Amino acid sequence: MTERARKVLHEALELSLPERAELAADLLASLDGEPEADVEAAWAAEVERRARESPDKDVPWETVSAEMLSGTSS
Repeated sequence: MTERARKVLHEALELSLPERAELAADLLASLDGEPEADVEAAWAAEVERRARESPDKDVPWETVSAEMLSGTSS
């Protein structure tokens, strides 16, 4: 680790826990680079398609949970 990185780390460790968490999330996200617009658009289209395709298949969490615990499914 470079001296510059050590200095940044030392300063970051002086931040509050929420500030460090936000900083860590931002640093991790920066490793992925900028999201590609066409990929984002494709995901949005897929989510919309799935929502249109199965609007009547919504099952309350309580039902799903009970089925998982009992080992049955509808």
